[in-house]
Amino acid sequence: QLNILKENNLILLISIFFLLTVLWVTLLGVGSPIALLGGFIFGKWIGTILVVLGLSTGATLLYILANYFFKDLIKEKFSKKFFKLNEKFKKNEFSFFLIYRFIGGIPFGIANILPVLFNVKIKNYFFGSLIGMTPQLFIGTSLGAGIEKIINLNEDPPSQLTLLNSKDIYIPIIGFIFFMVLAYLLRKKFYKN
Repeated sequence: QLNILKENNLILLISIFFLLTVLWVTLLGVGSPIALLGGFIFGKWIGTILVVLGLSTGATLLYILANYFFKDLIKEKFSKKFFKLNEKFKKNEFSFFLIYRFIGGIPFGIANILPVLFNVKIKNYFFGSLIGMTPQLFIGTSLGAGIEKIINLNEDPPSQLTLLNSKDIYIPIIGFIFFMVLAYLLRKKFYKN
């Protein structure tokens, strides 16, 4: 049924998915299931583009709202813990925000509003999010696309062993592990005192 819906109403499905992604992130600040779902529905390439655009747009809207309505509260709660990052952001805002988005290490919802402390320009916030989150979101959408492909190839639900033996699953998992190790090493350097 999903394939029939994609064939007959692809533009409508893309529009609904994009709007729901923006709304989801703006209201909840979370992005985790979106990448898998985007890959499952649209495949890894279109899914990645939609997920990255949707999450970046939603996160930017959340940042704007947080900056306008909750700036004092955010500063009160987080400024002592993250004050050392302020100097890094002042040196080269876009580069450091790009690194900040790439390495993560902070829950997505908090990472979306924390830049209020550093007064990041909206343009830098959006494009830093767009570029910085793409590698990790590509891995997530690839995994979602792999799951969809295996489900389509099997009449019965596949076993865990079948899933893990598929290159459409184990390659994104290996990419995810590699990305996590790289992000951990970069995080130690970026967030060090």
